[in-house]
Amino acid sequence: MKLIRFGTAGKEKTGVIVDDIKYDTSAFGEDYNESFFGNDGLKRLKAFLDENEGKLSVIPDSERIGPPVARPSKIICIGLNYADHATETKAALPSEPILFMKASTSFAGPDDDIIIPKNSEKTDWEVELSVVIGKKASYVEEADAEQYIAGYTLHNDVSERAFQLERNGTWDKGKGCDTFAPTGPFLATPDEIADVNNLRLWLKVNGEMMQDGTTANLIFKIPFLISYVSQFMTLLPGDIISTGTPAGVGLGFTPPVYLKPGDVVELGIDGLGTSRQTVKAYQAP
Repeated sequence: MKLIRFGTAGKEKTGVIVDDIKYDTSAFGEDYNESFFGNDGLKRLKAFLDENEGKLSVIPDSERIGPPVARPSKIICIGLNYADHATETKAALPSEPILFMKASTSFAGPDDDIIIPKNSEKTDWEVELSVVIGKKASYVEEADAEQYIAGYTLHNDVSERAFQLERNGTWDKGKGCDTFAPTGPFLATPDEIADVNNLRLWLKVNGEMMQDGTTANLIFKIPFLISYVSQFMTLLPGDIISTGTPAGVGLGFTPPVYLKPGDVVELGIDGLGTSRQTVKAYQAP
């Protein structure tokens, strides 16, 4: 299945994509949240779709598409998980996964605007494959990790490099700004993806290809990451692990290239669709 959420930010309704057509599933009566995933929601949704085949309303193309899951309790990201990205940023290859968090308030729809934070001069892009957790996970064995996967989705790990690297402390302050986690357009259940370890992922800025990589080059694969993260914190249904970005980020250019108001960022992953964000300057409310 391919799960979507649509409508006004914060008031999204649920839907699915079947044969490239978007259908409204709000009559199912549940959001795609922790309770949904933790209580066999995918299985129950499939039964609902079978029972209502031919009866569901089509979602107009004019509707905003939101993130494919309700705001997760955690967005955990993996740093430097592609060797070419580590090289371009002049960082050593990690011996263990580097973990950092994005604030849940950074969560945004796939085509929502990226807002450059106040006092930012180095806002950057990162196309990433994210995995959504399907059930509560603590101290998971790597061999069992795939049982905890609800699905996969596209994510732009937007990053403010000065906040991240020049302001002391952890990376989190450069990763969790509002709008810095555009996610979607949909969640694809594992059966929709033939080989998650061989997916092309790419990103363009103003039509120019900046990133063009493959998940075949992940240093730490998804089952290992789920097991590893679960040693340090309990993963809840609907939580997101974003698995890292390939080479081609703005920080890696000489001189570096950063986003500015008016830029358009487009990105995609095989089997997980595409997203498009327009960059805007921060404006005080």
